[in-house]
Amino acid sequence: MSKIKSIGVLCSGGDSPGMNCAIRAVVRSAINAGLDVYGIQRGFSGLLEGNIKKLDVSSVGNIIQHGGTILQTSRCLEFHEADIRKEAAHILKRKKIDALVVIGGNGSFNGTYALHSEHGIPVAGIPGTIDNDISGTDYSIGFDTAVQTAIDAVDKIRDTASSHERTFIVEVMGRKSAAIALHVGVCTGAENVVLPSDTLNIEEIAKDVKRGISRGKNSSIIIVAEGEKEGLSHRIREELKNDHGIDSHVCILGHIQRGGNPSGIDRFIASGMGYIAVKDLIKGEKAIVTAYRHGEVVTVPFSECLEKKTDYLPQYINLVKTLSI
Repeated sequence: MSKIKSIGVLCSGGDSPGMNCAIRAVVRSAINAGLDVYGIQRGFSGLLEGNIKKLDVSSVGNIIQHGGTILQTSRCLEFHEADIRKEAAHILKRKKIDALVVIGGNGSFNGTYALHSEHGIPVAGIPGTIDNDISGTDYSIGFDTAVQTAIDAVDKIRDTASSHERTFIVEVMGRKSAAIALHVGVCTGAENVVLPSDTLNIEEIAKDVKRGISRGKNSSIIIVAEGEKEGLSHRIREELKNDHGIDSHVCILGHIQRGGNPSGIDRFIASGMGYIAVKDLIKGEKAIVTAYRHGEVVTVPFSECLEKKTDYLPQYINLVKTLSI
C-alpha cells in the first residue's frame, strides 16, 4: 500500500461531457479513503499559477448531471518544456499533494507521463475526449454524449431537408478521428460519410445523392468530419454545385457537441474511472490510465495510452457504405 495522503485532480485540453462525473468520483473516493483532495483550476496552467483549492464532499454535490467541468480546463503549451514541468512538480510538493489525477486527452497524457518520469510523482490518467481517439482504451468520456447530440441535430435537419427537398452537408467534430462521423452516419442513415483520412471523392458523393433521387428520395444527408483544415464542407458544396449540378446546404455543428448533460453511459463510465483511479493510486500504482476494455473499467500502464487512435475498424466503414444504398 502507498503512503499517499493527498490527491490533486485537474482537467486538461478540450472539455467533454462526463468530466464532472469523474471529478466527483475522484473527490468522494479519496475522501472516503481518508485522503485530502485538491482541485486544480484551469488545468496545468492553473497548477503553475497555484490556483489550487481543497475540496470536500459538498464541493462536488449536484454536478453529476452537468456538462463541462467545474474545475475548468485549458491547453498549456508551456508544459512541453522540462523546466516548466520541474516547476509544476515543485508546486505539487510545496502544496503537499502526493499524487495527481489528470482528466484529458492524448496531449495531456503525454505531459502527465513526462511529469511522472522526470519527478516520480504518482499519476493516474482518465481519458476524457469526445473524439474517442486515445490508444489503449475502447472508450473515452464524452463520446456517447457528443454522438447523441449530433444525432439529435441531424434528425432535425433531416426534417427540414425532406420538407424542402434538399441535400444537407452536416459537419461534425473530428480533426483526425473518424469516430463521431462514422457513428452519426450510421445512426442517421446518411447517404455518405467523409472521414478525415479519406481522399475527397466528389464523384462518389454525387453518385450516392443521385442514386437516392433516382429511387424517389427527396433529400440527402452527407456527414463530414471537420478534418484538420477549415472549409472542407463548403468545398464539397461548391464542387457538387459546379461539377454535378447538385444544390446543397452546409450546417456546421461545432462546439454544441462538447456541451450538454452527459448521457447515462458517460456518467456511469466516468464514475467508475474516477473511483478506480483513486483506488489503484492508494494501492501503490505509480503511472496508470483508467481504460474501458471489453465492457469494464480497468487500469493499464500509462505507456499504452500515449498515442492517438486514428484507425477505425474497416467493418464500420463497410457498414456505412452497405446501409446507405
